[in-house]
Amino acid sequence: MVILLLRGINVGGHHKIKMEALRALCESLGMTEVRTYIQSGNVVGKAGKQAPGALSRQLEDAIEKQEGFRPGVVARTAAELRAVMEQNPFTGRSDVLPNRLAVVFLAADPGDAARAEIRAMDLQPEELVIEGREMYIHFPNGMGNSKLPMPKIERILKTQGTARNWNTVEKLLEMAGGAA
Repeated sequence: MVILLLRGINVGGHHKIKMEALRALCESLGMTEVRTYIQSGNVVGKAGKQAPGALSRQLEDAIEKQEGFRPGVVARTAAELRAVMEQNPFTGRSDVLPNRLAVVFLAADPGDAARAEIRAMDLQPEELVIEGREMYIHFPNGMGNSKLPMPKIERILKTQGTARNWNTVEKLLEMAGGAA
């Protein structure tokens, strides 16, 4: 199973795409058993013979052609998503609530130098940990109240990503057959 995470769709009335249309596009690319979760662009399905990275680029192209905009699409396998859950640096902390923990799925590994630069930043009260292609962020005051400088962080990382809260990560793994 592959999980496709779209960046910045159906946000504030911009880059709108209906989930039925998204499922149909994925099926046109050879995916089967395609399901979506909430309107923010979460797709779970079987990829067929395509590699997840190639499938994400094909979906970006297909959305641009059909809908007139190009969202970033990040792909993870069910095994990779399970590893994301297992590597959660906040596991066991009673002060970290699932709706105040997000995982930013990065398009590429930012490298050690970028990780070091991010670690050196004062990001309080948020806590941020980068592991491989994932960035875990604890928002103790809620995501809506955060002053985290995400554009600056993305410039340092030199890669884009798309965030999902912990409840969504768990649901996507469950949908992929890896019950959270």
